[in-house]
Amino acid sequence: MRLQKNLTAAKILFEHRLNKTGLLNLNSKIEPINFEDAYEIQNELKSLYLTLNNNEILGKKIGVTNEEAAKQVGIDKPFYGNLFTRFSETNANFLNSKNFHQPYVEPEIGFRIKEDINITQAPFKKENIHDLIDGMLCSIEIVDFRFNKPINEIGAFNIIATNGASDYWLRHQDIYQLEKVNLNNHKVKLFINSELHIIGNTNNVLKNPINAALWLINTLALKGEPMLKGQFISTGSCTKAIVLKKGYKIKADFGSLGSIEFEYN
Repeated sequence: MRLQKNLTAAKILFEHRLNKTGLLNLNSKIEPINFEDAYEIQNELKSLYLTLNNNEILGKKIGVTNEEAAKQVGIDKPFYGNLFTRFSETNANFLNSKNFHQPYVEPEIGFRIKEDINITQAPFKKENIHDLIDGMLCSIEIVDFRFNKPINEIGAFNIIATNGASDYWLRHQDIYQLEKVNLNNHKVKLFINSELHIIGNTNNVLKNPINAALWLINTLALKGEPMLKGQFISTGSCTKAIVLKKGYKIKADFGSLGSIEFEYN
């Protein structure tokens, strides 16, 4: 019964994702009422995503590792979702607004997994990071909320169920060693139509994005799910989430890590 209702919820969310549409609520008989439900629906949704042509798991995203972003959605602890090859690009310069519903921009630090992670060695600590990760990169996550209501009214369980609201991931092709910049204090600037809109910092992400990556790796290990060589982690926004509107030209400037620019129309 429970598995069936979670599958039904996932199918509804999948249909809305493919049609780029939103809904007000899931039926009360199938909506997630706890974290277990939410992640089970997300997992069913992942299976549906993987039925699409040319689609594989690319990695994981983490949400609300940033205090400002957490306040925006009213969730007080991190959550995760999946990144997919079909919904990711390197160096994209144009996004079509017809492919999105209620999108927001989040400039994020990404990491690449070095080797298949041996989860029997968890929990991992910061001193283990070079055994887990072999590089970092700059990225932008486009989060897109499936529910037609203010984002602070959607609720944690619904956001997690909808793949953590992850819709598209733009990443830079250049991958750097972890020592390239000081992730305890590295500015990230977001420009809209060539004007500086907001300045964020990597220390907004659990004080250092490495802490976010460790949280994810250890959380997944407790569930028996290892991250695999070459997969990516997008660690959460260095700024608050910024509404993406038609006609915007976005540039996220990560300093010496590079920048990502695209036009949204």
